[in-house]
Amino acid sequence: MARGEPMNAKAIADAFSNAEAQGFKLFFSFDYAGRGPFSKDEVVSWINKYAPSSAYFRHQGKPLVSTFEGPDQAEDWHDIKAITNCFFVPDWSSLGAGPAVRAAGGVADGLFSWAGWPWGAQDMETYVDASYMEALGGKPYMMPVSPWFYTNLPGYSKNWLWRGDHLWYDRWIQVNTLLPEFVQIISWNDYGESHHIGPIRDHALVAFDKDSGKAPFLYSLDHHGWRVLLPFAIDRYKNNKAVVTYEGVSFWYRPTPKQACGTGGTTGNTVSQLQMEFQPYDIIDDSVFFTVLATESVKVTVSIGGAESQGVLRDLPDGGVGLYHGSAPFNGRTGDVKITVWRKDVLIADQSGPAIKNDCRNGITGFDAWAGGRLTSKASRPVSTPSLEDEVCVRGTGANDFDVICRATCYLGYCPKSACVCRATGAQVKLPPEVPGEVFPAEGLNSNYIGLCNFACLYGACFSSYCGKTKYPLIEPTVSPFNPPSCTSGTGDGDWSVLCNFACRHGFCPISRCKCTSQGPLSLLNPTQQTKAVSRIGEDHGLCAFACSRGLCPKQACDANDGEQQEQTNPPVDQIEMPHLDRDCYMFPECVDLDNPQASSCSSGHTQEGCAPDEWGSDQPEDDCEDDDCEHDELRRDVVAVPQDFSLAGLAFEERSLLEARGEKRRPFEVHLIDLLMAAITIKLEARRYPGSGSLHDQPGASDNVFQ
Repeated sequence: MARGEPMNAKAIADAFSNAEAQGFKLFFSFDYAGRGPFSKDEVVSWINKYAPSSAYFRHQGKPLVSTFEGPDQAEDWHDIKAITNCFFVPDWSSLGAGPAVRAAGGVADGLFSWAGWPWGAQDMETYVDASYMEALGGKPYMMPVSPWFYTNLPGYSKNWLWRGDHLWYDRWIQVNTLLPEFVQIISWNDYGESHHIGPIRDHALVAFDKDSGKAPFLYSLDHHGWRVLLPFAIDRYKNNKAVVTYEGVSFWYRPTPKQACGTGGTTGNTVSQLQMEFQPYDIIDDSVFFTVLATESVKVTVSIGGAESQGVLRDLPDGGVGLYHGSAPFNGRTGDVKITVWRKDVLIADQSGPAIKNDCRNGITGFDAWAGGRLTSKASRPVSTPSLEDEVCVRGTGANDFDVICRATCYLGYCPKSACVCRATGAQVKLPPEVPGEVFPAEGLNSNYIGLCNFACLYGACFSSYCGKTKYPLIEPTVSPFNPPSCTSGTGDGDWSVLCNFACRHGFCPISRCKCTSQGPLSLLNPTQQTKAVSRIGEDHGLCAFACSRGLCPKQACDANDGEQQEQTNPPVDQIEMPHLDRDCYMFPECVDLDNPQASSCSSGHTQEGCAPDEWGSDQPEDDCEDDDCEHDELRRDVVAVPQDFSLAGLAFEERSLLEARGEKRRPFEVHLIDLLMAAITIKLEARRYPGSGSLHDQPGASDNVFQ
């Protein structure tokens, strides 16, 4: 919840009252970014008032509390925790995993990441999740799961999308490969960013108003289809397996082709996160995406405007029971959409959706998706999926140069999360005969290849470009090899050239004004002064604010706060929100001597973002638990979904979906509960730790020197 919202007191009281009556669980998530940070006294007051409620969610006997950002107030939580005895799991994604763990001497009991969307045209990976799990060292990780992201709210300086094509399916598979202690669904009702899974409430669409977000049109669409298969996905995550009693389909697509009209200034990726920007149509596909829940193999057809095509199944469940995922391209077709699921000429499910049209409101392409579907056919008999405890990775990929070797080792069941991304799980394949012998990473490679080479060569997949019998010095990279590239130089036309030349060198290269001419590791330049600089020559998409706060403020292009002298800050204050970077190491212009082993991945003029050398060493938080004695090793897998427009905390998922999936009648309260826009419901179930969710260091031959 945001600070000072007039509806807070009544809405929170109503939410807890109804939750107590129905057995739901709630917790607070304090939004420190929306309307400014909370004071310690405010936070303590809210927690102490509602923590005694039977509806308040507890972890290890303590009331769980989270935040959206607020790392500058990290020190406050020592006192807050002492007074309230809360279990603190903040989202401090602007720091990245390592610095967030170390913030305020390790005050966080666990961490939540906001990095729930892919970069560019890539499908979602898990390197950021792995960085959190490694950095936390066994403390709880709350993993983000989100179906989509598109926002066009110029009033809030937000206008971009992230690729969501396969995201909803991919992310639940990744949940089952990593098995974090918590999963948070982003979001229940953030209509402005198009990742809502809850129903659209007209009275909650204020973000689009001309006095707030100033949206060019109301672009929110129905997303009910993303709730259809949640009971199955959550059951499997929490119980290691799920029983399929109903079959059905979930499907989604954009009703407007990606190049039907103008982009309205929307970009793919965003420089506000120091990401390289693309045209939105370059990172998404014009397709109908679908996921089918079935007990055995199916065939899917998609009709658009009466023209039918067969859907291509990209993913099939091992053993035949579970989720079948694929897509069917538009191929220029427009008109009404119908999806049909068959098994041996027997109809399993069919659903229709709104027409695909080339018409656009205000001449601007809308990039939100419509999501539909339902459970339609009762299975002939209940069928259980295999247990996750009996499965290993059977398909995986890797970033950049890791892709080939990761594909080989993941297929054989070894897919270390710090180097590879598991894409599917299943029964262990028969391993080839072992080929004993000592092997090492090839010349010029780093310690991230040690475990991969040991495993690959042991089973005869010893790629000479990666591994060999000669021991070479390891060349440790100064930035993570798993990070996507950043812009490292750029140009602009006319008066924009000076700004673009400067800003693009440091990762801030808006595609609307600049052209990026080279890519590489991010060269982060922190601000040296506070400024409210604006452009004199047209919409600059943040260029003047970025450059002027960092010492370059060309008068012909920028008005530095009406010419007032800017306040110098020491140390520099970062003016750019970067909740999706999640990197520990950045390039700096001056060399820093990094002798501490904890910072071994940073050297040669690099330092860990958010840390100073004198903060390392004895001040590092230590885990008091050892081996199996840790309380946090008793893994509870919990699922929550966070609403952002109302943002009380995390709403698990609509219990109505569970009831409908099981053929039960909905209780009248549930409609009332949704109308309250209640913020945090958690459906909690104890579950055992999945042995495969351990650290990379648990694997044979893994290196101790991995990136967080």
